[in-house]
Amino acid sequence: MIRLLIVDDEVIIRRGLSTVIDWPGLGFRLLEPADSAEEALARIAAEAPHVILTDIKMAGKTGLELIHEARKLNPEVETIILTGFDDFAYAQQAIREGVSDYLLKTSRPEEIIKAVMKAKHHIMQRREEAVQDQNRRFAYRNRILERLLTEEMPDEELLAEAGTHLPRLRTDAVQGRSLQAAIVTASGWGTQPHVRSLLLFAVDNSLKELLDCETLLRADDIAVVLRGYRSSSDRNDLQRAMSHIRIMLKCDLFAALGTAVRDAAELRVSYAEALHASAYQGLSGFEEIAAYEQVKDRKGGRKVCSLEEEAELASILHGGNSIELKHWVSRTVRKQLQDPDLTPPALRAFLVSAAVAGHRWLERVVQAMGKSNPAPHPSIDELQAAPERFIDPEEALFQHLLTIMDAYHKTVAEGRTSYIGRSIAYIQEHLDKHITLQQVAAAVHLHPNHFSEVFKRETGMNYLEFVTRERMRLAEELLVSSPAKISEIAKRVGYEDIKYFGQLFKKYTGKTPSEFRGKN
Repeated sequence: MIRLLIVDDEVIIRRGLSTVIDWPGLGFRLLEPADSAEEALARIAAEAPHVILTDIKMAGKTGLELIHEARKLNPEVETIILTGFDDFAYAQQAIREGVSDYLLKTSRPEEIIKAVMKAKHHIMQRREEAVQDQNRRFAYRNRILERLLTEEMPDEELLAEAGTHLPRLRTDAVQGRSLQAAIVTASGWGTQPHVRSLLLFAVDNSLKELLDCETLLRADDIAVVLRGYRSSSDRNDLQRAMSHIRIMLKCDLFAALGTAVRDAAELRVSYAEALHASAYQGLSGFEEIAAYEQVKDRKGGRKVCSLEEEAELASILHGGNSIELKHWVSRTVRKQLQDPDLTPPALRAFLVSAAVAGHRWLERVVQAMGKSNPAPHPSIDELQAAPERFIDPEEALFQHLLTIMDAYHKTVAEGRTSYIGRSIAYIQEHLDKHITLQQVAAAVHLHPNHFSEVFKRETGMNYLEFVTRERMRLAEELLVSSPAKISEIAKRVGYEDIKYFGQLFKKYTGKTPSEFRGKN
């Protein structure tokens, strides 16, 4: 609200101006009127009026002297002269002092209102221009900081601009202080975009209050430049600040740190390291902070599901128990996370490998059932296109495999002979074992003779022909997609005798297993 100060040595004028006009209704907060220029000047510093409405002729200092001295205290103050003297000389001097308007005391209320509203308009216009100018400066400052963090080789012009708009970054090197880039993410308030933005805004403000730093607020995270850190392991201040923010805002925070550098020209190196470390968010041991020094020497880790894991997954998908699936995913992913050499790309590759194993099993079952397509389920591309930071790798894989499980059960539930679909899935699940027709019939609660008759009618081949075909198809897939030895693949598809397996495979495909692998 605009603060207005009335100054006049006549009590009736002060009272009249205070009561005749509805100042709050016009957007003004009326300060206690002053009865002299001296009183007004004594109060200006503390009360900071935006508009002064003053008489000219008063005991002591005149209104023009008040205006002159008030402008020294606040050059932006708007002033309106209200006098009983219709004297052009006064008007000329008032104009020289920069008054907003010049009114006679005989002016009607609407004329006074028009004058003060004009002054208010000037104030609001200046405020808007100041906000726009500040926004332009802030946006330009952000662009400079973004370029310092990301450009391959900052040039002298950019460094000079940084000296103007980010002066403390350019003086740190002179003062012997180091700089360190960090990337901070926040969660816990909800997933809606506007809620996430609000949380990041609150965290950004808190970081600037608690740390000696520069920040760059972005759509998904906050880039931070910390000052005075000697090495990436010296992060006590950051940890304390994050702990304080977690409690205050009731949220979860994660920070990725690059190593400390000497000056702004090297910030891009520290930022690239922080970006590399940020991919470790959610991995075991990196729930709160990941420093580049902790992860830079990691080699990778396992990227492909083992044949045993694939067989176990097939059994669980066939069983349709989501709790068992959840436990399998949890055990399998946590085993990966415990690998001290694990990197995010390796973890992603392993998750995709597990998902592909589920897809392959579903496609084999559907193909063996003679169907063209399974029930709708997600493409493997969806998992591959997931965000770079796997916040919850277990949940990502579980949800993907759960949709495959649901697609399978919707597919086999269709038609009068859905038990044939279940029997085919049972066979797929046990291709590594010696399974008889009697065992499969029992699994779907049918008499072996009836099962044999219906199975041949529905699949177009007898039981042994079908099992052999499915084993060869699985062997083909594994030879192409798995680095396992041929002897291991033979066992995975139910053959202990590798020589016999090789003969069957060549009969089925026209190539030996080694030749087939070499051609694909």
